[in-house]
Amino acid sequence: MGQHHDHAHDHGDHDHGHDHEHAGHRHGPSHVHAPASFGRAFAIGIALNTGFVLIEGAYGFLTDSVALLADAGHNLSDVLGLVVAWAAATLGQRRPTARFTYGLRSSSILAALFNAVFLLVAVGAIAWEAVQRFQEPAPVPGLTVTIVALIGIAVNGVTAWLFASGRKGDLNIRGAYLHMLADAAVSAGVVVAGLVILWTGWTWVDPLTSLVIVAVIVAGTWGLLRDSVVLSLDAVPPGIDPADVRRCLAERPGVTEVHDLHVWPMSTTETALTAHLVMPEGHPGNAFLNDCAATLRGRFGIAHVTLQVELAGGPACALAPDHVV
Repeated sequence: MGQHHDHAHDHGDHDHGHDHEHAGHRHGPSHVHAPASFGRAFAIGIALNTGFVLIEGAYGFLTDSVALLADAGHNLSDVLGLVVAWAAATLGQRRPTARFTYGLRSSSILAALFNAVFLLVAVGAIAWEAVQRFQEPAPVPGLTVTIVALIGIAVNGVTAWLFASGRKGDLNIRGAYLHMLADAAVSAGVVVAGLVILWTGWTWVDPLTSLVIVAVIVAGTWGLLRDSVVLSLDAVPPGIDPADVRRCLAERPGVTEVHDLHVWPMSTTETALTAHLVMPEGHPGNAFLNDCAATLRGRFGIAHVTLQVELAGGPACALAPDHVV
């Protein structure tokens, strides 16, 4: 089996592109931007949302509006969600240690899971409040609600835009993006409700709008929850077909069998692979291993590859059966 060495990477706002090669092991850069590049987006988003929470909370107290106070509490949860996502992105850049040999990269998976669960809990609270409002309609200050909600659209919309470029490559960034986009939708719904209430005086429009928004948020968040749970269980990341990966390795020159193949996420942006290759002609040399690593990175985005070469005819590998882990 090839030697494995810990490699410390000090990422700044970009990936330096280090490649490290040893017998049987190659560690290349991820195919997406490092999460640290969103540090400025997190800082701006947290500052904007904190300011909006203070403004909305103050107007809620001044107008005695439960709706504004509830939305201020919801936006406060957004600040917490952004802080968690930023902390995870920062922790993911920590150097590996003797105990945490992959560093703390997987904290980004935990953050994505936290954001999904927290967002679903938050919309559950909104839905409960909406149902209560149907039973006991309350007067709503339509003009104030509309103006404050318009500010909310701007704040949440700008924050979501800051994370838009990373939402497809990083589940943690996607969690932050969806959180902000959901709140922009909430604010837009509140604006519509406020205008309708101003024109008609129908107070039931407020809870009805809330329930529609809740349905939209749940539909958008369900995928984030599913993907983050799957990644936290070390499943093969979405977009990678294990059968294609096995076939790719089996087609390498000199390989007669592939077993003990594992593909799992090191973080929301990085994927690792280990596999045993049976090669009757013996160890093919570093050039073969380098080519395998480059192919896996190019075709599947797998940047951390460890391969064990075995000879045919010797003692059977204890890990060869598919059911053995």
